[in-house]
Amino acid sequence: MTAVRRDPEGPGGGGPHPPRLRPPAHRVSPRAVAHWAIEYLLLWGLAFGLAWGVAVWIEEAHWHGLPEWLDRHLWLLPALVGAAGVLTVAVAPVWRYRVHRWEVEADVVYTRTGWFSREWLLVPVGRIQTVDTKQGWIERLLGLATIEVNTASHAGSSEVSGLPARVATRLAEDLAHRAHDLRDDAT
Repeated sequence: MTAVRRDPEGPGGGGPHPPRLRPPAHRVSPRAVAHWAIEYLLLWGLAFGLAWGVAVWIEEAHWHGLPEWLDRHLWLLPALVGAAGVLTVAVAPVWRYRVHRWEVEADVVYTRTGWFSREWLLVPVGRIQTVDTKQGWIERLLGLATIEVNTASHAGSSEVSGLPARVATRLAEDLAHRAHDLRDDAT
């Protein structure tokens, strides 16, 4: 696996820069953007409905103990929740698509995830204990699936969501066979 790119000026090259990880080779399916957008829409829709309900409830109850500024700006809460929801639904799925990547080499599963902080995770195939494929109802509608690569270490486990269902199934089977073969070779 060539996940680490050596800088000629870095360690081993005479300079002060440490090696840098290259991005994994594969993006998730473009349909993952729709999947994540629907999930965010449902979540933020629920939050907006709750904020709207609280505002209606307070207004209908004619609470007399409310501070004047809160009484005047009562409908600001659902408006702010709605604006945050629209922004999240419009931006987050595309951002997530640009960042989330995966790659499987002969000896390692390599993923990159994150938002503001990025996480690069390399899971040695020989350490894999189980490979699970899962599909939520939104993923099923869009023909997507998620694989979970589990090791004995929590930090060593990895998940790749937004894969086409056929790719996820084939990848899970391949990883399970490779992990089994590596464990048999080690004994």
